[in-house]
This record gives sequence, C-alpha cells and structure tokens, in this order.
Amino acid sequence: MMIADWRRAFAVYLDRRVVMVLLLGFASGLPLLLTFSTLSAWLKSEGISRTAIGIFALVGTPYALKFLWSPLIDRLPLPVLTRVFGRRRGWGLLIQVLLIVAVLALGATDPVGQLGRMAVLAVLVAFLSASQDIVIDAYRVELLDADQQGPGAGAVQTGYRLAMLAAGAGALYLASAFGWFAAYAAMAALLGVGMLVFLFGPEPAVKVSAATAEREAKAAEYLAARPHLKGPAAAVTAWLYGAVICPFADFVSRKGWLAVLALVIGYKLGEAMAGAMANTLYVELGFSLDEIATVSKVFGFGATIAGSLIGGALVTRLGVMRALLLFGVLQSLGNLFYVLQATAGHNVYALALCVAAENLTAGMAGSALVAYISGLCNAAYTATQYALLSSLTAVGRTLFASVSGKLADVLGWVDFFLLTTVATVPALLLLLWMMRRDPSSGGAETPPLAQGSPPRGS
Repeated sequence: MMIADWRRAFAVYLDRRVVMVLLLGFASGLPLLLTFSTLSAWLKSEGISRTAIGIFALVGTPYALKFLWSPLIDRLPLPVLTRVFGRRRGWGLLIQVLLIVAVLALGATDPVGQLGRMAVLAVLVAFLSASQDIVIDAYRVELLDADQQGPGAGAVQTGYRLAMLAAGAGALYLASAFGWFAAYAAMAALLGVGMLVFLFGPEPAVKVSAATAEREAKAAEYLAARPHLKGPAAAVTAWLYGAVICPFADFVSRKGWLAVLALVIGYKLGEAMAGAMANTLYVELGFSLDEIATVSKVFGFGATIAGSLIGGALVTRLGVMRALLLFGVLQSLGNLFYVLQATAGHNVYALALCVAAENLTAGMAGSALVAYISGLCNAAYTATQYALLSSLTAVGRTLFASVSGKLADVLGWVDFFLLTTVATVPALLLLLWMMRRDPSSGGAETPPLAQGSPPRGS
C-alpha cells in the first residue's frame, strides 16, 4: 500500500461515529479488571488467602453467560427511557448508572470484615458489565455502516485496551497513593465517558428485513387463530417468540451455520493456549515479575493497540474474509516467537520481540474476528446474536486452554508452542473451504447486517 492508501485507510478513525465506538470500548473495558486482577491485588494486600482469591475468579461467569439474558436487553422496552432515548441508549444509560453505583459500593467494602458482601458486589459488577457489553456491541454494529465495521472493531478493541491499562496499572497507582476506595471511585467516574456517548449520540435506526417481519407475523397469525391464547398469555408468548426464539431460529436457518460456529470457536484457539502459559514460561526462564510487567506494558500494550488499529483499517481494504485468513495465519506464526523465547532463555530482547509479535498479530486477528461476527448479526436481533457468538469465542480461552498446562508438562515448551502454532490450522482450513464455496466472500464487503441472509462464505 502507498502512503496515500494508508492515509485513506486510517482516515476513517476520525469519523465521529468511530470515535464514539472508541469511547464505548473504553467504558466496556473498565469494569473487567476491577473484578479480576485488580481486585485480586486488593484482596492479597489485605491478607486474604490464596484459596479465597482463587474462588473470586468465578465472579467472571456472567461474561460467558450473557447470551442468556441478551434477548431481554435486545427487545424489552423500558418505561420512559426507551421512549425518550430509544431502545439501545435507554438500556445503556440505565445499566451504566447501576454499574457506577455498584463499582462505588464495591470500592467502599472492607474485604477483611465483609468478604461475602464483596463477593456479591463483584458478581453484580460483572453482571452489569456483561450487560453493558451486550448494549455496546449492539449499538456499535447498528451505528456503523458496513464499510466501517472493520475500523469499528479496531476502535472498540483499542478503547478496551486503554481501559484495561487504566483499571489495571492506573487503579493500582491510585490505590497506592490514595487508597482503594479512591481508586474504584476514579474508575466509576471514568465510566461517565460511556454515558456521554449514550446521552448525546444518535439512536440507531431499527432495521427489520422482510424475512424477519414475515417470521414474526406468522407468530401473530398463529395466536390470532387460537382465541384461547388471547390476553396477557398471548402477549407474553408472542414477545418471547420474537425476542428469544426468532434470533436463534434466524441464525440456524442460514446455510452453513455450523461451520460459522466452528470457525468462531477455533479461530483464536492456538493464541488462547499459548497465552495461558506465556507468563509461566517467562517465570521458568528466570524473568522477574518487574521485567515481565515492564516489557508487557511497553511492548505488549503498544503492539496490541497497533495491531487492533492496523487490523481494523486493513479489514476495509482487504475484505472481512481475506483479512480473517491473512491475520489468522499471522496470528499462528506469532506463536513461533514463543519457541524462539524458549530456546533463547533469559534474554530480555527476545522477550520484547516475543511479546510485541504475539500482541501485534493477536490484535490484528481480533479486529478481523470482531468485524466478522458483527457482519453476521441480523440487525433485528443484534444484541442477542452478537452476545451468543462472542460468548462462543471464550470457549477456546477457557475450555481448551485449560489443558495447556498438562500439554506443556508432557511435550515440553518447544513442542507445546509448536502445537499451538498449528492448533488454529483446522479453523483456517475451514475458512478456506467457506471462501471457496462462495468466492464472493473474499471481497471487501462484510456480510449483510440487516437482511438475515446467509453469511458470506458459510
């Protein structure tokens, strides 16, 4: 690409709507560490046992289960708020107000004398945070045009990473200087960034395709033909059908939907397996925690931001499916730098190169995957379908990555990381097969958002 092409590719990040998505990504990323590593540091500093701290990891469960209540957020109108702000902004404002209150309450809790209360509040923060993600993802997909989904994915990931830096290192610095309540209060205040977007941003138009309208009309006709179902029971039944059954029926009616699910689950499998063992490798090679933290902050953070932005811009230039393939290959090759690290031993330069390469390629692949999932959603059911698909991306990060330690013990570091390099190959071969079945899927367009048609390449 020429310099002028690069300028045009990145100019989209200055679009007002893409900037709004960046700010929403920041709001989305803030609460995660407040119930994860930052909370663990607080508990450890107060002398809480490692067993209890480990149990606190379960508070993150709502993130994996958010698809269960996403139909409510997708279709249930709120009194007054929906009429004044619209369905997305109304839900977003309500959840963010509750989230700010919950984060303040969590920060005001004493872990020594109120550990049970802290656990309940941490779960509440995680639940509200996952609910916020449902709204933000739906708002982003519906707000942006098809050719902005790639840059939008890069923007939301960049905002998310900036928020994790603020809620991680930033919160720890504040806690060290002013105490834990001040740190959590500052994070609660920063959530106001998302509220400003929902207060002053536009409400996306509701897009319902002819096929979607026909499917829901059939439910109404079915109920109308059965007088005994009239009244509140009929209204509830019709709503449940439209909010819960239709989003899943719409997705599974598409040609190749099983292949899509397999691709979403397997695309980042190798990266998840390698990431689960990365810090263990570094410690065993003799790196101090300060060395790991410094290199990760400087090289890892910068490379992730660069990868997210570059990936988002190139999705528009290459097309979603081509970008998925190219970045998927680069992501797999990035794991070879762990092999280099394992053979180089305690070498800080090798560590910087390994962290930078892995984070750069993972950021690029992440942007492509977010853009792909965004393009799969029927705009009538954006929140529900995106929540389902994004939850599936966590399968590789949790279920399959959980065996990484055992594999590393059996194979040794070099062979283990070689395995992670090829672990994503089945997903990439599946992607190639999908592209060959539908040659048009290699083009620059994302799958139609509002038509409910089969996703390109499925």
